[in-house]
Amino acid sequence: MIKNILFTAFCFWAFNLMNAQSDIPTQKPLKIEAIKKADPKGTTKTGPVLNIPSVIKEQPKLDYKKPKPVQMIPDEELVQAGTGLKIDPRIGPGERLGGSGEYFADQYLGDVKSNGKFIGIVCRDHEYVDGDRVKIWVNDMVVEPNMLLTGAFKGVNVDLQKGFNKLDFEALNHGSSAPNTAQVDVYDDTGQLIYSNKWLLSSGSKATLIVTKE
Repeated sequence: MIKNILFTAFCFWAFNLMNAQSDIPTQKPLKIEAIKKADPKGTTKTGPVLNIPSVIKEQPKLDYKKPKPVQMIPDEELVQAGTGLKIDPRIGPGERLGGSGEYFADQYLGDVKSNGKFIGIVCRDHEYVDGDRVKIWVNDMVVEPNMLLTGAFKGVNVDLQKGFNKLDFEALNHGSSAPNTAQVDVYDDTGQLIYSNKWLLSSGSKATLIVTKE
């Protein structure tokens, strides 16, 4: 009886011992493989070809020894400055640089009557004296080729013909400050002032006055 009890207890102990050993994790050896060496020649693997449309133009080769100015737009879209610009040939460079930048065309001063034998025409620079010069024509004939306008009056006497007498004052320049500026006064043969006016002219422009003799 006692033997049976001891045998049973031994079997129970042996069974528990076997279950306890089965809970311990088993260890497996770690296998380390050698690293493959890179192929110095390199190999290219073929695969599917991806077609990309050409949307970028071929860029020119850059020469770093020769500096090139920066351009904000492509060369094919550049337009030469002044393309299509029309300039009146009577406007000189100083017209734009020394003055207001405006062009003063021919000016009609009006008309006046005088039955005298002659008239006296006097002119002066009524603004800044800057070297304005003028040529005076009477009936398309030059009576004063080059008059320098100063702060004082200068003038000529002109014989009148019956009918219309056309007086043209041509601006030869505009001095150091555009435009050509002048005051013109006309006196009859008795010394009476019969006309007074002013002009603003660009180089080459004319101011015209008509004097009628009945």
